[in-house]
Amino acid sequence: MLLLLLAAVCAGIIALAARWRSRQHSATQLLARLPAEDAVVLYIDFAALRQAGVLRILEGSDLIQEPEYRAFREGSGFDYLRDLDWVLASLGPEGSYFLLRGRFRWSTLNRYVTQQGGTCRYAFCRVPGSAPDRRISYFPVASNLLALGVGRDAYAAYRLQEPNPGTRPGTWPAQPAWFFVPATRLRRTEALPSGARLLAQALEATEGVLLSAGLRGQQMEVALEVACRSGQDAEALASQLRQITALLRESIAAEKKQPDPRDLSGVLTSGVFESKERTVYGRWPLERTFLEAMAGGAQ
Repeated sequence: MLLLLLAAVCAGIIALAARWRSRQHSATQLLARLPAEDAVVLYIDFAALRQAGVLRILEGSDLIQEPEYRAFREGSGFDYLRDLDWVLASLGPEGSYFLLRGRFRWSTLNRYVTQQGGTCRYAFCRVPGSAPDRRISYFPVASNLLALGVGRDAYAAYRLQEPNPGTRPGTWPAQPAWFFVPATRLRRTEALPSGARLLAQALEATEGVLLSAGLRGQQMEVALEVACRSGQDAEALASQLRQITALLRESIAAEKKQPDPRDLSGVLTSGVFESKERTVYGRWPLERTFLEAMAGGAQ
């Protein structure tokens, strides 16, 4: 009777676990799981970009050709250009957290991790990274959904099991790629190029900035959305952004140069801004040459 009771309990646990893992997770629920304290939150819909032909730009990039990535692709059986549908992530001072949906060969992936000196126990895997502060951990949330943590904590991925605090975008953008930058991160402008630094400083007084990328007609573009405290603040910010863009054009012209569509000078000087009530909207067209340059030498 005791054995039968234990068997029944185990069967119940297995059934509940299967039901929990197979249920659909909404975008809002998954977004709430990301630890987002002072973190940049981003989303990339690889399936949509693949369908639009954008991912073909990355096929010849330096990242794809790196020996480390090729070894990972061959050992794990996972190629993000082919197998990844989307990624939702937060990048913060305490670590980076990812939720990835795609097609995973779990047994092959786990075997590759153990070959690299990692361990897997009860579907939770850990493996040393390239540095002491880059310990990697992951577990399957569902058959097609992986939770991944990278940081000093060897068990960082555990945090993705439940909702976490932090500042996130209020609405889910329709574009296939977006990222949200809280105001606390905008104050750290030391590592930015001078042109981008001016734009970041102009946005410091807001709660955060939402940038998204997608198609507008036949051309890729980046869109900006900033919620301000009042309509007057929004109008002032839009005016300031227009002035900064004009200043960038003048400074480039003073050096007897032209904005280069392959780098940030061409993108930032093409910005257009407007305010509606308490919100500022902006957009920057993205040329294919810029995307190829960002990809690092795509053919």
